[in-house]
Amino acid sequence: MNYDYGKFVWFELLTKDTEKAQAFYAETLPWKIQPTPMQDGSTYSMISAGEAGIGGLLSPQTEAPTRWVSYVSVENVDAAAAKVKAAGGALHGDAFDMPGVGRIQAVTDAHGGAFSLFKAESGDPPAVEGTGAFHWNELWTQDPEGSLRFYENVLGYTHDAMEMPNGTYYVFMNGDKPAGGMLKAPSSDIPTMWLQYVAVEDCDEALARAKQNGATVVSEPMDAEGVGRFGIIRDPVGGMMGLIKPATA
Repeated sequence: MNYDYGKFVWFELLTKDTEKAQAFYAETLPWKIQPTPMQDGSTYSMISAGEAGIGGLLSPQTEAPTRWVSYVSVENVDAAAAKVKAAGGALHGDAFDMPGVGRIQAVTDAHGGAFSLFKAESGDPPAVEGTGAFHWNELWTQDPEGSLRFYENVLGYTHDAMEMPNGTYYVFMNGDKPAGGMLKAPSSDIPTMWLQYVAVEDCDEALARAKQNGATVVSEPMDAEGVGRFGIIRDPVGGMMGLIKPATA
């Protein structure tokens, strides 16, 4: 069984309107979304890019904001959850075991950014790259220094810092590999949140298609040298997502 602790390995949209979300994403991205029976008897709306599962749509059992949530692979969910609490974060519900999948604990960081701790039952899901895959995870926070301390204490990350025109951009390092990025939220009214980016063939075309299918374009396409061309949408049920045409090597 292969694990890459500290890597984001699964992605889930929490929404009360999974049917509307499924219709939007199936028309907007090169995804297949289909009901998948689980070992506990439930059915899960599985998202696949090509033949590989990369995430899902889930209607929360309690009132919760619509949002995408990234799952991070950890060696021990309960031990990591204790670190979340010690670092000022919060646990949401109890950790639970999903038969055939693994152990999961929903959490928020010390500033309210949501993610889930995850220990897969039979090794992490295989890495998926290319069009339709989740390409990057980015934390928007009002307190970059505090957020650095939290994730370094909880997940063992280190970081690199790059000075950009709009401020410092941080890269969370998981050993010698980047795990995600972080920036100060561009506006004081934006809560701390993780933003997930999906790779597309053509950023402008994908943004136009998303808008035609009912999304709001939050950030028009822009180019970042060595990174790619990207924009940000809010989908018709309220989930935020980045769309990126990655730069070629």
